[in-house]
Amino acid sequence: MSEPIAPLAPGSTIGILGSGQLGRMLALAAARLGLRAHVYDPAAANSPAGQICDQATTAPWEDTEALSAFAAQVDVITYEFENIPTATLDLLGAARPIRPGRRALEVSQDRLVEKRFLQDLGLATAPFAALDGPADLEAALAKAGAPGILKTRRFGYDGKGQARLAEAAEAAAALESLQGAPAILEGFVDFAFEVSVIGARGLDGAVACFDPGENIHRDGILRSTRVPARLSTAQRADAVLLTGKILNALDYVGVMGVELFVTPAGLVVNEIAPRVHNSGHWTQNGCTICQFEQHIRAVAGWPLGDGSRHSDVEMENLIGDDMDKLPAIQAEPGAALHLYGKAETRDGRKMGHVNRIIASG
Repeated sequence: MSEPIAPLAPGSTIGILGSGQLGRMLALAAARLGLRAHVYDPAAANSPAGQICDQATTAPWEDTEALSAFAAQVDVITYEFENIPTATLDLLGAARPIRPGRRALEVSQDRLVEKRFLQDLGLATAPFAALDGPADLEAALAKAGAPGILKTRRFGYDGKGQARLAEAAEAAAALESLQGAPAILEGFVDFAFEVSVIGARGLDGAVACFDPGENIHRDGILRSTRVPARLSTAQRADAVLLTGKILNALDYVGVMGVELFVTPAGLVVNEIAPRVHNSGHWTQNGCTICQFEQHIRAVAGWPLGDGSRHSDVEMENLIGDDMDKLPAIQAEPGAALHLYGKAETRDGRKMGHVNRIIASG
C-alpha cells in the first residue's frame, strides 16, 4: 500500500498489534500527543494495553472479519512484538500502512535470517550454524564451536527456546530439549559486557539514537540497564553508526533495539528487535523524548524528537517476586515506578520497572 505523506493529525488513531506492557506504554505516549490508540490481541481484554487504550479488539489473529474492522478504525498500524502471523499482516497491510514494515519482521522473526542479514551488512556476529536435526549436529559444531547456545530460530524471548551447552557432548540433549524446532547454534563470544542502542528512523529517513545502555541479564532475562554505559567515545560512535546502518538497510520506520557485545576486537551484534525495547525504558525518566514517544512520532509521520539524555539513570525490571519490594520502592524518594497492570505475579514475569536517577560525582 502506498505511504501517505502528510503526518497524522491529533485525534488520529494508532493501531497496535499486541496488548502487553510495551503496547501499554506506546498508548500512553500516544495519548500525550493527542493521538488515540486501538489495540488488537487475542487476549486484549483487561490486558496491560487494553486497560488504558481508547479501544481494544479481543479476537484471534486469524479472524478476518475482526481484523478488517480493526483496520477500518485506525490510521496506521504498528506492533509491540514480532511473532505476528504472515496472513494477519497481509490482510492488514492491504488496508493500512504497517510501520515498521514487513522487511524488519521477516529478518527478526528468524534468527538465522537475522544473522545472515547482519553479516551481509558487514557487521560482526557470533559464529553460527543452522541446525535442523540431529544429522546436522557434527557440521554445526564444527562451524560454530562449543561452548555455545542452541536457540530455536523462531518464537524465543526472555531465555525461552534456548539451551546452553558447555561442551560438544551436551549438544544432542540440548537439541532434544527444543523438541524438533528448527534451530541455530551460536558459538561463544568472549565479551566484557552487553550494551544496547535504541535507535529510531522517521518516515523522512531521519535517524536518531539514544545513548547506549549497559545491560545485566540473569537467567536469560534483562534485570537492569544503566546509562551511560562504560564505552569509549569511539565505541559509542561505532554503536550508534551501526544501528543507523541497520535502520537504513531495512528502510525502517519506528524504534528498534540493537543488542551488542563489547569485545576486545570491537562490537558484535547479538540481536535486533524491531520495536520499542525493555532496555530503553530508562529513557522515560532520562530524556525529554522517551523511546515510546519517539516510536509514535515516527509511525505517525511526525518529525523525530530530541532524545538527548539529561540524566544518568538505572532501570531495574520488577520480575516475579520482585513485587514483594513494592512497598519499599513506593516509599523511596526519587524512584520513578512504572507498573504494567498485570493481576497475576508469576516467576519470570515482568510486572513493572523502576527508573532511578544516578547522582553525579
